[in-house]
Amino acid sequence: MNSIKQRLDAQLAQPQLTKSGAICHFIGVEGLNRLQLENIIDKAMGYFDGKGRLMNTDELAGKTVMNLFFENSTRTRTTFEAAQKRLGANVLNLDIARSSTNKGETLRDTLWNLEAMSADMFVVRHSASGAAHFMASQVTPNVAIINAGDGWHAHPTQAMLDMLTIHREYCLKHSTTFDKLSVAIIGDIKHSRVARSDISALQTLGVKDIRVIAPKTLLPKGIERYGVSVFNKMEEGLAGVDIIIGLRIQNERIGSPLLPSTSEYFKHYGITDTRVALAKPDALVMHPGPMNRGVEIASNVADGEQSVILKQVNNGIAVRMAVMAMAMRGQESLRNLA
Repeated sequence: MNSIKQRLDAQLAQPQLTKSGAICHFIGVEGLNRLQLENIIDKAMGYFDGKGRLMNTDELAGKTVMNLFFENSTRTRTTFEAAQKRLGANVLNLDIARSSTNKGETLRDTLWNLEAMSADMFVVRHSASGAAHFMASQVTPNVAIINAGDGWHAHPTQAMLDMLTIHREYCLKHSTTFDKLSVAIIGDIKHSRVARSDISALQTLGVKDIRVIAPKTLLPKGIERYGVSVFNKMEEGLAGVDIIIGLRIQNERIGSPLLPSTSEYFKHYGITDTRVALAKPDALVMHPGPMNRGVEIASNVADGEQSVILKQVNNGIAVRMAVMAMAMRGQESLRNLA
């Protein structure tokens, strides 16, 4: 497992870090060490006032940020835009449905044209795994690239907002650290970029007990090599955990050989109050959203006292503020050296 993680880290450390180790792009949590992830959490924590409300800053004042969502998204795009405006940026949303890439123009040409419009940062969601890395390394290295999700590969800001939520809502309240936690991730592990990024971030932050719970059809082959424990039964996988993370089941999986029906999935893998009771009494219940109530999670659990799902949304703004501010500072340090 360590050799696999080391290879991933080596591949993704560049181009997202400067020679001094500062973030200049945010492509994946792979490639970042524990201190760098903790710095993101600390930076995000600094955006909350004494009453836990988000504050505005001028860290991106005068900077132009372009949101390039080649895949549909409401929650991620909205929280990125809210974060950009709280940082004081000039925000432009590209209408991908009418963009030149749908008229035959290459992705390279589209990005070069946008860069020529004095763009300082691209926030990119793309269906192709590795798209953000390609942009940062080969197309527009002088524009800060923030990965808002690429294919099945990674969703690093979601992972970091999950880490911030665990830190704020569990570690601080229980005076504990990540390396003492047991975390269970439930659902479509095979197709989930959230699961991949969460597992990597948890490992980097020192979590030793990471469990994945799913039917065999929704588990990637050989996932044990990545240092996680695999369970096919909720009753075994949830026993004594501190954190429960549910994943969204996409509609295209339902009614296929991978997943016969929603009722069958909920019967065996739905997060219910009975199953939550198997975890520690104060365990957190998390979900990246959007939720399918009655499929992945029961409504009384989603709206219950142990749920921090809405807090994840708010924490997402703070984390996205943090990584954009840090990447912009890293880019400026590179320009000063040029």
